Amino acid sequence: MQEALTAADSADTPRARAARLVVSAPFQRAVIALILFNAVTLGLETSDSIMASWGDVLHAVDAALLWIFTAELALRIYAFRGRFFRDPWGIFDLVVVGISWAPDSGPLAVLRALRVLRVLRLVSVVPSLRNVVEAMLAALPGMGSIVLLMLLIFYVFAVMAVKLFGEGMAEQFGDLGTALFTLFQLMAMDDFGNIVRQAMEKQPLAWLFFIPFSVVATFVVLNLFIGVIVESIQTLREQRESADARVAQAATDAAASAAHADQLALLAEIRALRAEVAALREERSRV
Repeated sequence: MQEALTAADSADTPRARAARLVVSAPFQRAVIALILFNAVTLGLETSDSIMASWGDVLHAVDAALLWIFTAELALRIYAFRGRFFRDPWGIFDLVVVGISWAPDSGPLAVLRALRVLRVLRLVSVVPSLRNVVEAMLAALPGMGSIVLLMLLIFYVFAVMAVKLFGEGMAEQFGDLGTALFTLFQLMAMDDFGNIVRQAMEKQPLAWLFFIPFSVVATFVVLNLFIGVIVESIQTLREQRESADARVAQAATDAAASAAHADQLALLAEIRALRAEVAALREERSRV
């Protein structure tokens, strides 16, 4: 929505001026700076010593920033009208800022803790971050088969772990659910060494089970996730480059058409002048 202004937005009207202001680079940099500043103040509020000395100041700064963000959203809604609500990032910003207006007391007071979500507005303001998030969302459908593969791998290895280590390591592999959790822990390399050493004390060849699982689950499957996301980012970049190229080609074609029309008009004028000159010569010859 903000990437390009329409012809209506380019007119010299108050709404068009507001739209140009909202998409301007200085305005965007100012919003980014305020979001980063707000992130710092929200972090400082977690310190008891700082709150004891500067609590009132930090609360006042937070309230002022909330009013500024609300005014910025109101300006965007005024500038873009219905297009603002058709933009998912606009809805995201509206929800994040709206949560900050939750009352300090009552059943909605817990939402005040979500004020830190305002920091996530950097994603909607910075184009590069926005591209990454959009690519990740676009990659979700393609991850279904990878998730199914991971579930199958976990199920097979969990059943094997219960059979192999369930008696000697009941706390880690006593049943299927516990084994699944332990395997997920091993995939994250959390306490991997201790669990494997404990298993090898009971069965010296236990490494023949854990190393293949680690290779398959940690390195192969997770790299498949990364590959899908990277491919989605590349596809999104190519689509945007193609769209930009089509826009540039359309502008070039329009300019060429306008130049051709000017040439045709000039030729028509030349022909008309020639006809007038020929008519004048004919009149003179008759005289």
